[in-house]
Amino acid sequence: MPTGNRSEGEAPISVSILRQGSYLIASVYAALDDDELGRFQRELIRQIMAFRSRGVIIDVAALDVMDSFGSRSLRDLAHMTRLQGAITVIVGIHPDVAFAMVQLGMDLGNVRTELGLEEGLVLLDDLTGGGRLSPVSRSR
Repeated sequence: MPTGNRSEGEAPISVSILRQGSYLIASVYAALDDDELGRFQRELIRQIMAFRSRGVIIDVAALDVMDSFGSRSLRDLAHMTRLQGAITVIVGIHPDVAFAMVQLGMDLGNVRTELGLEEGLVLLDDLTGGGRLSPVSRSR
C-alpha cells in the first residue's frame, strides 16, 4: 500500500489512501485477495483513528468485476468505519458490476453509493456538514 505502513516482507497492495481534510479517499486499483483485503481494512481503520476522519470514500472504478466476498468485505468495512465515527461512501461501481451484483443477490446493505468521486465528496459534505475542511481550519 502506498501509505508505507506495511510490515517487512509484505507485498504492496493495489490500494492508495489519501487524506483530504477530514476525509480519506481510498482508491482500489485491482481485485484484492483475502490477505490484501485484511491489510487494507486494518490500514484504513488505523488512518481513520490517526486523523480522526469523519468520512471515507472507497473508489472502485478500476474494478470491472466484484465477487460476493468483495462486496461483503466492502459492506463490512463500511460498518467498521461507522463504528469509528466515519461515514463511508462507495463510488465508481461500473454498470456491468452493478447489474451482476443485483442478478447474483449481492447486497451492500445500507452503505451509501455515488457515481463518482465528486458526487461522493458532495454527499459526504452534506452528511458531515462540510467535513472537507480539517477541524483545526474550521475552528478559526
